[in-house]
Amino acid sequence: MGHGSYTRDTAKKQARHVSPQNPLWPLRERRLTKPYVVAQLGQSLDGRIATVTGESQWINGDCALDHVHRLRAHVDAVLVGVGTVVADDPRLNVRRVPGRNPARVVLDPRGRMPVDCQCMADDGAPRFVVRAEPGPCPPGAHEIVITSSDGIVSPRAILSRLFEHGLGRILVEGGARTISTFIAEGCVDRLHVLVAPMLIGSGRPGLELPPIASLEEALRPATRVHVFEDGDVLFDCALKPGEGA
Repeated sequence: MGHGSYTRDTAKKQARHVSPQNPLWPLRERRLTKPYVVAQLGQSLDGRIATVTGESQWINGDCALDHVHRLRAHVDAVLVGVGTVVADDPRLNVRRVPGRNPARVVLDPRGRMPVDCQCMADDGAPRFVVRAEPGPCPPGAHEIVITSSDGIVSPRAILSRLFEHGLGRILVEGGARTISTFIAEGCVDRLHVLVAPMLIGSGRPGLELPPIASLEEALRPATRVHVFEDGDVLFDCALKPGEGA
């Protein structure tokens, strides 16, 4: 994670410098009539989020980590797939910048989530588990049951149920399959891709979307680029018409 003499204070200064230019920062003031979804993905120059052995900490540097924590502080809930919980056991709270902890949502259709995972620890923020059928939940967590189709729980159905719970601003933080499914279903308003100046060569790809036959079918989102001081680059991509960048 370290980058020589680069310090956390420098990272925070840089994050503060770019944040006022980013249309996401008024996110908490947006009046929502439907869910608003930001997905974020950290990867290498060659599009890898982990090595062939699954090692992924840390591809991105301090600036990118501060940025992700700032995103968490601006949304109502952070959503991850159970694969991310099993592999990384993230806390999904706000530690690196000022702000409140968001609700945590784990997509766990088959009940694989460890009962003692860190993101389900009770720190006062709501916790939700999305399942295809009822099952045991960590103490204090809310279960949302949505019937799956071919093993996939509909992203639109998930967002609709979260919206009913007052969670309209959603950050989809991982993993690659979960983010890819939300994008493929047209459920992501903005995509943040954090690219580290690193070549892994082989490993797990960041996104796997349905194949296309022609480049005319490719997504070409309006994009703003931020270069962080430690070398990471943020691509802020507007996936929905009218979002701008």
